[in-house]
Amino acid sequence: MSDNPAALIGASTELRSIDWVDGAVELIDQTALPEELVVLRIDEVADLVDAIQRLAVRGAPSIGVAGAFGVALAARAHLAQDPDEFTKAVANLRNARPTAVNLGRAVDRAAARAGAGFEAVLAEATKIRDEEIAACWEMGRRGADLLEELAGTRPQRLMTICNTGGLAAVQRGTALGVIATMFERGQLEEALPVETRPLLQGSRLTTWELSRMGAPFRLLVDSAGPFILARQPVDAVLIGADRVAANGDTANKVGSYALALGAHQASVPFIVVAPESSIDLETPTGDDIEIEDRGAAEVVGFRGLAFAPPGTPALNPAFDVTPVSLITALVTERRVVRFDRGEALAPLPSRDGENGIDKATEEEYE
Repeated sequence: MSDNPAALIGASTELRSIDWVDGAVELIDQTALPEELVVLRIDEVADLVDAIQRLAVRGAPSIGVAGAFGVALAARAHLAQDPDEFTKAVANLRNARPTAVNLGRAVDRAAARAGAGFEAVLAEATKIRDEEIAACWEMGRRGADLLEELAGTRPQRLMTICNTGGLAAVQRGTALGVIATMFERGQLEEALPVETRPLLQGSRLTTWELSRMGAPFRLLVDSAGPFILARQPVDAVLIGADRVAANGDTANKVGSYALALGAHQASVPFIVVAPESSIDLETPTGDDIEIEDRGAAEVVGFRGLAFAPPGTPALNPAFDVTPVSLITALVTERRVVRFDRGEALAPLPSRDGENGIDKATEEEYE
């Protein structure tokens, strides 16, 4: 554990939740928030895998960056002395969580540089981090522009689920990054995060980030979201994504599908904000996305408090899949795909970075 959390957060309120610092991975332990700001310092692959699995680091872009830095840890420890151990460590990182495509993709990308040695692996992992940060700024701009197009420049009320800010995306965020941009433009009337059962990422983490930026918000219980959409003016629902299938079906935190149904019934735009690194054109539809079930423990209790009798069985899908027919648009750092107008996902030509961030954009946001 680091005794200097400001090293990650910085002097301003701009959050960077994970980084490579003096030879180790440092990350904000999201399980300790909001009560305590704890920064973990990790220099062993097994400890990083544990941090990913227990959600100390979570959010598709952040766990991708964590996986890439994990490959750097593995390269330093094993590449020269025991290549088989390096291969095992890479596999353990890749398989730490199954649903988000970013993790396996970033691990594979960093591991592909192993032939050039540790420094090359670390350089690739750092590049992945920088691409994700630059992508967040660009998604914020594109998403805010889309909201202006849909509802004008008046202040808007925006609903969101789970946590999609700097904690989930290294810095700035995806859906929450759009909300931050709207706030900075003076166009946010109110954010409406839902609590996000069972681990309360919305109430624990999103409200923490909204408070840090000084944005107006009110917290909702999950089941109130669709009803609020039906009865009160809401301009859009914004969610992130752990994997977007080739047809546009989107896996995100469980509860997203219910909000999409409510938004559809109320004719409220439902917008997915995710980097190109979360798009998986090799997965045809949402039916082909593996959904992680995290077991009963998270459902029947939380932080030592029992919610159900001992031995109560539970279903605990960490994610659900929203069909593309319920999604108004997908916003990435490179494009806005208007599914409501019949547009479809298609491969994009590669640019400087894996996420399609060109050099000028990357330098602009450093």
